[in-house]
Amino acid sequence: MSNALSLLEWFGRLTAFAARAVAATVGVLPRAGLWLRPLYSVLIGGLPLAVVTGLALGVVIWLHTRDVLARTGTGAVEYLPTFLAAAVLLELAPVGAGLIVAARTGAALGAELGAMKVSEQIDALQLLGVSPVRRLVGPRVLACVLGVPLLHILIAATALGSGFVAELVTGSTTYLKFDTAALRELLLQDVIPAGLKTLVFGLIVGVTGCFIGLNTREGSEGVGKAATDGVVACVLLVLLADVLLVMAIKAGQLLASGTT
Repeated sequence: MSNALSLLEWFGRLTAFAARAVAATVGVLPRAGLWLRPLYSVLIGGLPLAVVTGLALGVVIWLHTRDVLARTGTGAVEYLPTFLAAAVLLELAPVGAGLIVAARTGAALGAELGAMKVSEQIDALQLLGVSPVRRLVGPRVLACVLGVPLLHILIAATALGSGFVAELVTGSTTYLKFDTAALRELLLQDVIPAGLKTLVFGLIVGVTGCFIGLNTREGSEGVGKAATDGVVACVLLVLLADVLLVMAIKAGQLLASGTT
């Protein structure tokens, strides 16, 4: 019972902190000098992982799916680009980008702000009348919000490109044929909401990582714990948010189809 109450208290504090962080993020948007450097860190740090993830997704989905479709019946293989595009654009690329930033940036935020907390740099900012949420949290949250969608686009493009190259090697397709098949059943009302999930993932990672870092205790040991907790909390919250967002998207689509 005490663990459940502690978890509920933690979520309550995180929610209150998120409200302040969102306000700071909006306020820092015109000040590009504050958030361009954190954005560069998010993108450059996640770039190799995003490329490898995209390549792996495209090739692995192609390898697994092509044999299954070939056994299904004549002409079923022609739907491989459709399945690949749907899997990548609707789920794998958004979640992959969210998890990459959660794993890398979640740890970095927890450790960086945790080190500033235990070395009393946060207290020094407050004594100088500078809000740590506005000066430190806002730019980092905005960097995550902008960085995850860009990594999502990179993963999706790489996955579709690697799938096309793998199919091209077999000599059974052309670019025009692959492109037409990939877009055959995809609609904007499916793709756009799936892509917008990445904005929420970025917000979750930025807010959670900063929250854990600013609540670090116990000196250098606490900094290491903050880095670990940042990864775990960000990954779990991204996965939970993905489930809830997909349910909300499907409910909205059903509601919209019912009113038309």
